[in-house]
Amino acid sequence: MKEKNNDDYFEKQNPSILRSIGGLLTFSTILPLNIYTTIDEMAKITWFWPIINGIIGLIATIIAFILIEYIHFDALLIATIVYGFLLIINGFNHFDGLMDFGDGIMVHGSPEKKLSTMKDPMTGVGGIVSGFIVGTITIASYCSLIDYAYAINLDLILLIIVAEISAKIGLTTCCISSNPSEDGIGKYFIKYMNFKNYVFGLIISFLISLLLSSTIGFQIGIMGIIGGAFGGALTSLIANKHLKIANGDVLGTSNELARLFSLLAMLIVISTSFTTLI
Repeated sequence: MKEKNNDDYFEKQNPSILRSIGGLLTFSTILPLNIYTTIDEMAKITWFWPIINGIIGLIATIIAFILIEYIHFDALLIATIVYGFLLIINGFNHFDGLMDFGDGIMVHGSPEKKLSTMKDPMTGVGGIVSGFIVGTITIASYCSLIDYAYAINLDLILLIIVAEISAKIGLTTCCISSNPSEDGIGKYFIKYMNFKNYVFGLIISFLISLLLSSTIGFQIGIMGIIGGAFGGALTSLIANKHLKIANGDVLGTSNELARLFSLLAMLIVISTSFTTLI
């Protein structure tokens, strides 16, 4: 008989792939799906999270398309709305993790002291500045992307989807390269992420990104995924150095940094290929 899950965040339901996917969406967003499963069943498909997150990216892309094509908002305003939407639909969970992580790594002392600081409900200067830096650069990156979409090809806004897929590629990269904490929900995602599933999810993400960027340059989509993986690996490296383990806050940070590095990587390709794209 299977041991009962000690974490009661989700109710016990009959397990299935579709329910696990719905449960992961329910867990990671504020979408009113109300589909529940156990943490274990949900975490087993962590490798599929980047593809699921593409749905969120699609919604953000539709918002950007409407604001560009029909309302003609300024690029900075559109970028801010898109980023604000992504933070809100994720319930600010990943961004909250980023700020907690920023507080933790700025504290001098042992990993235990840093982890204790991260659990403090009060946000310090390290967290505020980390959130400000990542947030402003992300908005500026979206703004540049939208400027290019106005000037070159509207299809460039499809890269918003690539960035969201890449955000979760960063998270799964962090999972595969980190040691789990002893408590918290984050340990389940690290526990069930193995190299085989990671590579499989990575390949699917590459294929989707190639398809989305096929009309504007396949190399852009490839660099987006690589940028996301780099962001996750960087987060894992910093966490291993300062904390020795990874928890939910670290995974949330990897999501935010992966999105940022994905956008930056794609913008580098776009800017260097500007004359070709025209």
